[in-house]
Amino acid sequence: MHRVLIADDDPAMRGMLESALSRQGFSVETAASGEELLALLKTAQAEERTPHLVISDVCMPGMSGLDVLHHIRRELPQLPVLLITAFGDALTHRRAQALGAVELIDKPFDLTLLCSRAKHVALESPIT
Repeated sequence: MHRVLIADDDPAMRGMLESALSRQGFSVETAASGEELLALLKTAQAEERTPHLVISDVCMPGMSGLDVLHHIRRELPQLPVLLITAFGDALTHRRAQALGAVELIDKPFDLTLLCSRAKHVALESPIT
């Protein structure tokens, strides 16, 4: 079973992603902020259950998804990170790509497409 961590400050979006990815066979943990996601990631690493994929919103109070991505790249450079945003201007896309995001998907998005992309990324993930 592939493991995914999701961070989004919108409870409805978190719930929708958790439900959809769980139905696709993922083991899902969610966080309401970037800080919470990094704490969950640290715990998961300590318990030898590092996720195969992180999905994070870009615009969250406190630590942004780009900040989360930067931190993950320093600590776990092989961990795939997929970003989602309602504010996907060209600069944000370039920054996400430069920081090593697998992809930046603009909201609103097709949930089936996101799940398909998540499955593909998790299958290719170097995390075991």
